[in-house]
Amino acid sequence: MLQAPIPRPARFLTFEGGEGVGKSTQVKRLLANLNNFSIQAVRTREPGGTPRAEAIRSFILQGRSESWGPGAEAILFAAARHDHVTQLIAPNLSQGTWVISDRFHDSTRAYQGLTGGVDDKLIEALEVLALDGHTPDLTIVLDMDPELAFRRVAQRDLEDGLAQTGDRFEKEELDWHRRLREGFLAIAAANPDRCVVLSADQDENALEAQIWDAVQARFPELLEGTQA
Repeated sequence: MLQAPIPRPARFLTFEGGEGVGKSTQVKRLLANLNNFSIQAVRTREPGGTPRAEAIRSFILQGRSESWGPGAEAILFAAARHDHVTQLIAPNLSQGTWVISDRFHDSTRAYQGLTGGVDDKLIEALEVLALDGHTPDLTIVLDMDPELAFRRVAQRDLEDGLAQTGDRFEKEELDWHRRLREGFLAIAAANPDRCVVLSADQDENALEAQIWDAVQARFPELLEGTQA
């Protein structure tokens, strides 16, 4: 008599890094790789992922919260994250669907905390409220020199015929983005069991392969023998 397959627990993966490092592209590619292994997964983003969180995203990235300061922005991000967790992330994980998010709580730590100067205690309190215990199982930190990243974005926009306007954070000075990069690297160094740092300054296909290797290394028992 054949035994029923053992259910594979769903995993929560996040991508982090500065502006222009290619997170969105690699999120899409990882989703496709997981699907090739018959793993049901959804991709999402922060801020955003739900209608209410997307409304907060628009408000922040348009610069309408900038005058309120980093502390108030951290609270707005936490409100969006709480809705994201309760309405999208937690329900999918409970149903066995993997979740891949383009940014999560580490971005608040880096942007508003380590770079913006918001007190650690406030950041931690907001995390307790917003995450409700849903810490990522694996975080991929894509690392690149900010100057190179912005040159890449400018070239891409030029090829696509897009105006180079930039959102609330893309308009910050280069030194700010260098501090942001150091912030993400500090977070990864403090959380080696969860974070993997990969260079984004390479061919997209090579980076995709490294990300897939990192996922396989972290969850070997979940991927073995499951390719479609």
